[in-house]
Amino acid sequence: MAKIIPPKKQRKKPHSLKPARFLDPKSDLVFKNIFGNKKEITISFLNSILPFPEGHLIEAIEYLPSEQTPRIPTMKNTIVDVKCTDQQGNFFIIEMQFNWFTSFMKRMLFGASKAFVQQLGKGEDYESLCPVYGLAILNENFDTSNEWFHHYKTVNIKNPNITLPGLELFFLELQKFKPQTFEHKKMGILWLRFLKEIDENVCDVPPEFLENKLISEALEMAQESAYTPAQLETYDRYWDAIRVEKTIARDAKKEGERIGIKKGIEQGIEQNKVETAKSMIMAGCNTELIAQVSHFSPDFIEKLKKEL
Repeated sequence: MAKIIPPKKQRKKPHSLKPARFLDPKSDLVFKNIFGNKKEITISFLNSILPFPEGHLIEAIEYLPSEQTPRIPTMKNTIVDVKCTDQQGNFFIIEMQFNWFTSFMKRMLFGASKAFVQQLGKGEDYESLCPVYGLAILNENFDTSNEWFHHYKTVNIKNPNITLPGLELFFLELQKFKPQTFEHKKMGILWLRFLKEIDENVCDVPPEFLENKLISEALEMAQESAYTPAQLETYDRYWDAIRVEKTIARDAKKEGERIGIKKGIEQGIEQNKVETAKSMIMAGCNTELIAQVSHFSPDFIEKLKKEL
């Protein structure tokens, strides 16, 4: 009887994308489309980049409707708000934002605090309050250290292991993120690389992105063809607004430095005039001569004499 040789098992080819122009997932439109609509993707993203303890990973999320999330003018860059349930059945809320501004930390704390407070309705007990985590994925550096992952929470000063639960803030600086120094999960590396590397200039998508089902799905949702002309116009306006805001901030900084230098020079000249007047007083010069040299009024010179 002839031996039947089974055919070689064909290796499954990774899902591939048609050549397309990608939109930057760091824009609010694309980020919200990806992480504000697909629960499986959002759960993977949050579990991968946040330091949840073992047994407390997110199992389910609920997208919060607009009326349950704080709508504050200074918090205009809040993108996605989700209510999460962990493996222990605990609830918590996560707010995701982008972009760094001078007062960003205070804005983030204010927004997370507002989300914490707004949970409590009339007659409800404080025990019903869920912890709130504020997550900011920043496309600019705000800290001079080499650290790119910043975690803030309320701790007991004498014993930092004792914490006051309620609010925790996370700031991730994408520009500093380097995969070879990342000590967390492999999936976290892929998600942060996705946010950092994918933009309009991408021609070749890394194969490891395509081999992962969720990352590949997120790539499809970032393709320009997935958006209407009106949405693409909104996308362009978003980046125009970001550029204008940065330009204004940069110009304001330069103007502030120019004014500061000018004021410093003026203060230095003024102080030199005062010291000259004092020296002339100590040398016994009369008030009229001192006034002519220093250009101070006689009354001011008399005041200096009393001080000396």
